[in-house]
Amino acid sequence: MKTIIKQLSFFMALLSVCSIFLSAPSFAGDRPNILIMGEDADEDTVPRNSRVFKRVLNAVSNQLHDMGFDVYDETAITMDNFEQGRVRRSDQELIDIGRSVRRPPIDVVVMFSIYASVKDVGYTSKVKTRIEGRMLQVNSGKRLGNFEVKTPKNWTAPAKCNRECVLEVVGDYSKILSNDLGAVLGEKLAYMVDGSIGVADGSGNGGLTTDYNLIFDNFSSSDMMDIEEYLVIFSGYKTHRPTYNSARRSELWYQSTIKSAKLNRNLNKMIEQLNLKSRITFSGNTFTVENIALRGKPKKVSGDDW
Repeated sequence: MKTIIKQLSFFMALLSVCSIFLSAPSFAGDRPNILIMGEDADEDTVPRNSRVFKRVLNAVSNQLHDMGFDVYDETAITMDNFEQGRVRRSDQELIDIGRSVRRPPIDVVVMFSIYASVKDVGYTSKVKTRIEGRMLQVNSGKRLGNFEVKTPKNWTAPAKCNRECVLEVVGDYSKILSNDLGAVLGEKLAYMVDGSIGVADGSGNGGLTTDYNLIFDNFSSSDMMDIEEYLVIFSGYKTHRPTYNSARRSELWYQSTIKSAKLNRNLNKMIEQLNLKSRITFSGNTFTVENIALRGKPKKVSGDDW
């Protein structure tokens, strides 16, 4: 009889926590913070110090901004800690910058490359322009989508087009293509965030899935059984998978649509419900929960008697 009462008490506590976690409202802040960067390591691409590049950057930014996303200017958020004006930057450098920025934290990096050429055929000049774009979830490295736009075969420029003429013509055509590119990438991102096509309204009906690394240090196997019961009822939960396990340490790969701030609140609530004392730290996409063992301190009722 006592065992049944203990089990009922545990289920009642679990249902109480479920109501706390699952009834929490969605916030417009759940939309990802976006940083747009140019890939120009390939010598055949237009360098980022070109005015053609700047027109493309502005066009893509405007498209994503108009669709309701928070887009941040690279120079403005990196000017204090990173050297400015660098060109021909590698993918490694771009991703490292995206991960290193903390104010604001960047969720998604949009990277694009511009390929352009003008061929004089005597009576006219043939213009070829192609823009490639891709989206990358910064901390996990997950590809979120890519797209390519290029000029139709009949785009032309005046014959004997000098350098100034080439820059203007390529810039005009590239702006048209970059508007298309920004719109397509925005549609892909809006669908992942809100589960719908169109403007991202922050309604939270879908949500961009984020990969987290959860580290639980100095917890017993019994503690981890209780902890996993809570992790799966957090709002936004998708799936989780153990990546390392020992007698006093467990590491989990955890997928969820909630942002780090809400996951941090949920972890703190969970620790309180389990009557444990822990220190929680966060960096990048990794949460480390370190148990502070207190001698003789009783635990709340768990499901060990199942």
